[in-house]
Amino acid sequence: MTTRKATPATAPARCRWTLNGSDLYLEYHDTEWGVPAWDDATQFEFLILEGAQAGLSWATILNKREGYREAFQGFDPERMARYGKREITKLMNNPGIVRNRLKIEAAIGNARAYLEFQESQGGFARHLWSFVGGQPLQHDIRLHERVPATSPESDALSKDLKRRGFRFVGSTILYAHMQATGMVNDHLTGCFRHQEVKLLARRSEAGAARQARARR
Repeated sequence: MTTRKATPATAPARCRWTLNGSDLYLEYHDTEWGVPAWDDATQFEFLILEGAQAGLSWATILNKREGYREAFQGFDPERMARYGKREITKLMNNPGIVRNRLKIEAAIGNARAYLEFQESQGGFARHLWSFVGGQPLQHDIRLHERVPATSPESDALSKDLKRRGFRFVGSTILYAHMQATGMVNDHLTGCFRHQEVKLLARRSEAGAARQARARR
């Protein structure tokens, strides 16, 4: 069920990229974008979705997100890794996703690369977080025009994942991934979520410290 948009007089200040966005778009910004994702499943899902976005708007992918969840069986990497020609043909005829063969084949290949990483290294999310020192990078950006498209961290992560066989993982794609999964807080300082997301990161850090002490 969609919720009624707040009127201009009552709407909270948000990042500029949400202007004229749908209810789904606003909900994503208000509840999900920038929230730290510490688990492997969420990180894998966004890796697939951000790769699908390449050259398109995020609104397009967000509107097809449920279609992707159905097509890729809940983003189950083991099932995705077994997809062959028959499944690819079916996906190419599925209007619920972006019907681009290169992106579809990359998603399947990335599921295989993900499983190989899990088998040899384990902890995919932990590996990704290591590129930002294990905690969200807190940016204090006032103007939308100052938000970067890449960073040294996304450059390094892109090189790492490409070396491991992942595709559609360029630095720009991965910086967007880092923003989405809270590895970096790029909510503008004037956005009501900027401070909220920063506090989420602090609570996560405190919780991790408590868990580390408990294991000693």
